[in-house]
Amino acid sequence: MIEEEKQLENPQGSTEKAPEEVEPAANTPNGSPEESNSQTNTVSELDAEAAALQAFAEAMATAEAEVKEKESTQQQQQPEEAASSVVIEALFQENERLRGQIEEYKNQYARLAADFENYRRRTQKEKEELELIVKCATIKEILPVVDNFERARAQIKPQTDGEMNIHKSYQSVYKLLVDCLKKIGVSPMRPEGQPFDPNLHEAIMRETTDQHPEGTVIEELMRGYVLGDRVLRHAMVKVAAAPETSTNSTSEESSSEVSSQT
Repeated sequence: MIEEEKQLENPQGSTEKAPEEVEPAANTPNGSPEESNSQTNTVSELDAEAAALQAFAEAMATAEAEVKEKESTQQQQQPEEAASSVVIEALFQENERLRGQIEEYKNQYARLAADFENYRRRTQKEKEELELIVKCATIKEILPVVDNFERARAQIKPQTDGEMNIHKSYQSVYKLLVDCLKKIGVSPMRPEGQPFDPNLHEAIMRETTDQHPEGTVIEELMRGYVLGDRVLRHAMVKVAAAPETSTNSTSEESSSEVSSQT
């Protein structure tokens, strides 16, 4: 029993040896069979208690080992978590920097696209303007030919059949030439009866008349042409001028009489 109490006082001593089993003396001359059975039962109980205490001690040792292992793992994880936080912060900052670069590149692309679009429009406009200048210059060289055809039609009066055939031939060429000019957008001016416009007309003569308002084109001397809204050649015209009033004539007569008297 003394050894049993020692084991109870130190249950975690897994290295203590269990009390040796005391084998009952089978041929003890002084012991009875009942005492032998009682001693055997007591030894069995002690063995069971010793085994239970040993298992408990082993379980406690295992638990302590697990706790120590967890503490060690946590201690190892703390620096790793700190390092992970630093890495995450660095990655976040890098992400923000890259986002800023992306926005900057987008803005640069938008500016370049706008500049390119402006350049494309400007070059397209310059190209169209150059084409129009070349077209106008070419047409201006053809207009004197058209003028000659019109003069011939107005002045030449065919008398014979042969002359009429010739007249019809060059008039066919004239009509073909005029049709080609119409197809490319050339149109003649019709200034008769319109107010004089210096942007379209060139006044060659002024005629005093009371049949037309002052400043009205009364005759076209040379036809003008336009290409779209651009003037190819100004029309040379005669412009109506206001007649002199009787007051002016009377004042002139009075002036002449005064001068004669003096």
